[in-house]
Parts: sequence; C-alpha cells; structure tokens
Amino acid sequence: MKKVILILALFIGTAACKTNPFTGKKVLNFYPNSQIFPMAFAQYDQFLTENNVVETGADAQMITSVGQRISAAAERWLNANGYAGYLKDYKWEYNLVKDETVNAWCMPGGKIVFYTGILPITQTETGVAVVMGHEVAHALADHGAQRMSAGTLQQVGAVAGNIAIQDERTRNTFNQAYGLGSTVGLMLPFSRSHETEADRIGLQIMAIAGYNPDEASELWKRMKAKSGGQAPPEFLSTHPSNDTRIANLAAWAPAARQEAAKFGVTKFE
Repeated sequence: MKKVILILALFIGTAACKTNPFTGKKVLNFYPNSQIFPMAFAQYDQFLTENNVVETGADAQMITSVGQRISAAAERWLNANGYAGYLKDYKWEYNLVKDETVNAWCMPGGKIVFYTGILPITQTETGVAVVMGHEVAHALADHGAQRMSAGTLQQVGAVAGNIAIQDERTRNTFNQAYGLGSTVGLMLPFSRSHETEADRIGLQIMAIAGYNPDEASELWKRMKAKSGGQAPPEFLSTHPSNDTRIANLAAWAPAARQEAAKFGVTKFE
C-alpha cells in the first residue's frame, strides 16, 4: 500500500513536460493548450449563460479595465524574458457576476470571473488588481491543466492498487488509506503550492502594471477579518492560511517593486 503511494508521489515529482516561465521549473502537465482551452472556453460560456452577468456600470468596467492592464503587464514580462508568443492561444475575458460569494476564479486560457461579493473586500481598484493578478497568474502557470494531470495520476494510482491487491479485505483497506493519504499527502499540498505560486506571480505582474504590491497583504488582512478567523487547518485546506498569505505577500512586495522597476515602473497606485 505504501509502495503504491510512494511510486505515485515519485511519478508526480518527476513527470513534467512544460516549463513555468516565471519559476523556470518543469511542471506536471499532460494536457496541451489545444486540448484543454476549447473545453474551458465552452464551460465558461455556459457558466455565463446560467448566471447573472453584470454587463454595465462602473464595477463591471473596472473588472475589465484592471484585467486588461494586468494581462498586458504579464505579456510585457513574458516578451522581455524570452517567451514571446506564450499567450498566443489565450483569449482573455473578465466578467463580473452578481453573487454574494466572496470569490473570483480563472479557467485555463484566461477566462476570469469576479463575484460581486468580493468587491467589499477589494474596496479599491488596487484591491481588485491584487485578486486579478492572482487569477491571471493561475492562467499563466497552467494550474488548471496541472490539477487535471495530478487528478489523473491519483486515479491511476488507485486503479494500480486495486489491480495489484487480490485480497478484497486488504483492497478495501487500501482504498480507504489511499484516498485519504493521496489527498492530504499529495493533492492538497499540490493545490496549496499553486495558490502560493499564483500569489507570488500575481504580486509581480500587478506591480509591473503599476499597482502597489504593498496592498496585497492588506487585502488578505481584510479577508481574514471577513472570515472571522474561521478556517480549517492549513494541511486540510486547498489554500494556505490567511496568516501565511499575509506574511508571504508582505515579504515579497519589495522584490515585486524591484521587478517593476526593470520596466520603468517606480510609482504605484
């Protein structure tokens, strides 16, 4: 049982077929853009037809404006660092949806949604830029495809274990242990690493776009206050804790300013 989980973990750690331009590291990704983007675009379009999209007004315009500014900054960085054409298959879209959920999300290929429920937390355009930078970063780093790839490997490990174990009682025990172990030991840390990576990349590109990176940690202080401090233990969560994010973002802000200075950006909103 332990051997199957160990082999899967080893496979996840070594299987890689694409480089993250922002980190220079190989990443787990079995799905090319040509396969995953059309699926994501279709799902996004369906979501928009089934939800209340805010198409006019200052807030909707701000979401689009900030999104365009952040994605343009990302392209500037990519072009300057030898990744011209990296975004050729992306079709950026930014929509505000009327929903009290405090959330925003991004699908592969640059399809982004903000819920109106997060606007009282963002408060300002710069606050929106913090969240937008994070969501754009998920798209840039192919996190959606990586999660699908990891999920595929998790399923492969389960199938392999069930084939290898002949005894039914032992197989049932394996399935229980494997489900919990692969989720807590592999999938959740994998997800948290993506969130941390998106925080760091997002901070960098929001600074290049001219937004003050110091505001990122302040936004997460407001997120923490909104939650009332109620959250599952970090090791059982898909996201780092609020305190971890606050500390990380505050520590990374000076480096984000330095990166923005390379593009002539020294004043921030």
